[in-house]
Amino acid sequence: MGGWGKIIGFLGSDRTPATAQNTHTRALVASAAMSFALFFAVIFYLRQISIAGSPQSYLYLEVGGTLLSFCYAANALVRFRGTHDRTPLIFAFAFGLSGIIETVGCFGLNDSLSSGALALSGIPIGWMVSRTLLAVLLLAAIAVERYMPTARQPSKETAAGLLVVALAAYITSAAFLAAPAAPVAHAAHLLSRPWDLLPTALFLIAAVCFRQRLKNDREKKGAASLFDHSLFIVASLNVVCHASAIFSRQLFDGPFFLAELSKTCSYVVMLSGALLDQARLFEQVRSMAVTDPLTGLSNYRRLISVLEAELDRSRRTQRPFSVVLLDMDGLKVINDQYGHLTGSRSLVRIGKILRNHSRAIDTAARYGGDEFAVVLPEAGKDIASRIVSRIRERLSAEPERPALSVSAGVAAFPEDGDTPERLLGAADRELYAMKHHGRSSVQNFTRIAACL
Repeated sequence: MGGWGKIIGFLGSDRTPATAQNTHTRALVASAAMSFALFFAVIFYLRQISIAGSPQSYLYLEVGGTLLSFCYAANALVRFRGTHDRTPLIFAFAFGLSGIIETVGCFGLNDSLSSGALALSGIPIGWMVSRTLLAVLLLAAIAVERYMPTARQPSKETAAGLLVVALAAYITSAAFLAAPAAPVAHAAHLLSRPWDLLPTALFLIAAVCFRQRLKNDREKKGAASLFDHSLFIVASLNVVCHASAIFSRQLFDGPFFLAELSKTCSYVVMLSGALLDQARLFEQVRSMAVTDPLTGLSNYRRLISVLEAELDRSRRTQRPFSVVLLDMDGLKVINDQYGHLTGSRSLVRIGKILRNHSRAIDTAARYGGDEFAVVLPEAGKDIASRIVSRIRERLSAEPERPALSVSAGVAAFPEDGDTPERLLGAADRELYAMKHHGRSSVQNFTRIAACL
């Protein structure tokens, strides 16, 4: 009973961060051990039952894999064209060159099959060169990103990336061409294809580096991108690929097809991750194009687009909508007394209040330097005046200093105009009439809005 009581007391007590970290590490080690055990069980099962696939199936997988690698290479070049980042450029050449070498190898294998001169114990040299080159270039991309400083000129970025690719391709090709004999599978040995140990080790190092990159991104940014996750998965799948190939006794046997399937899956993951991440980048660019960077509200371009859409909709439904223009009072005084940082902070405070007091269908925008606009669908002047009153009350109740206030002007469709320019002009005239009549007019506006 005493032993069980200690265990229950330990489980029920609060664990220290170090204890939690150790528990997490043990869980990772246990899951890794189970994965390795499962992998070797599958490999030795495939070796024992002597499963063999057809050469046509292998060629289909090879063709599909090379097409995927070419598609990713094109995608990476597009990304480099837009960002001038060296990493996508190196990845583009890595998968492009690997795909070219594998394509040439497919033609050679097909010729050997047609002539009946294919030796099942042989290892395609194109396989070894393309796979090793891909692993080397993945590591080169990691090294360039970590150790080579970013150049100010895009041409230097391109030159550096191409130099790395050229050196990696030359060293890899020279190493295999200088080998004393072509690689051959030894069916009687446990490690039938020891040549595949080299790319296995290289991809394993790449997987560890990408895993560390994920960890660093979580610590710095709070989350890692989908593309970074896909890089780790790609490197891990290629480790599985070549670890399977090590135990392949001959071409087209079970471990060989598991290796080929893992390689093709890595290409699918790489292309999918790149496309999804590119979609995220496009959405981010689109959002930046219509968003004010300081306040996070819509910008002038988005405001005009929303006004045109509301005009079209209101003409069809015969329902009114309103536009409110707001001008911050005394921004110059705040900048002079408190500094421009405080002035910018004041604009951010107003933007936050406009977001909090807008409906889901409303659009709050930064109209100019210290001017804001709110588009209120299906709202007449009375509702718009109440919203202005609520915004002014919320500003006056803020504890943060300096105290803020705004002047406002309201225009409604159709009585005040039937184009964006006329509506904004009518609201602007009312706003400056309020400013020119002084604070008393502002108070009268608030009382009128309260009565409405």
